[in-house]
Amino acid sequence: MEPPVKLSESAADRINAIVEEMNSDKKMLRVAVNGGGCSGFQYSFDLEDTQNPDDVVVTNKGATLLVDQLSLMYLAGSEIDFVDDMIGASFQIKNPNATASCSCGSSFAI
Repeated sequence: MEPPVKLSESAADRINAIVEEMNSDKKMLRVAVNGGGCSGFQYSFDLEDTQNPDDVVVTNKGATLLVDQLSLMYLAGSEIDFVDDMIGASFQIKNPNATASCSCGSSFAI
C-alpha cells in the first residue's frame, strides 16, 4: 500500500544525519501546513520526540516522517525531498495539490 506522503531517500538520509548530529531525543521530522506565507499556506519542519495518535507515519531508511491529519489534507500525494545543489540545501515538497507557490518554495496556494 502506497503511503499518502512519500519520503525520498535523500530526505531520509538528511533526517538521519540531522538526528545523529544533534544527538537529541528528537528523532522524527514533522511536516505541517500552517496558514500564512506569501501564497496563503506555508510548510513547517520540526524535529519531534513524540508521535501523536492521529499522525500519519512514513518511514524510509530508518528515518521517520510525521504528518498530522489536518496537514495531510493539503499534503496528500506529496513527496518530501532533500535537495543539495548550487543554490543551497533544503527540504522541498513536491505537492501536486498546490496551484501556485512562492519563489522560495516555502509557501503555496490551493
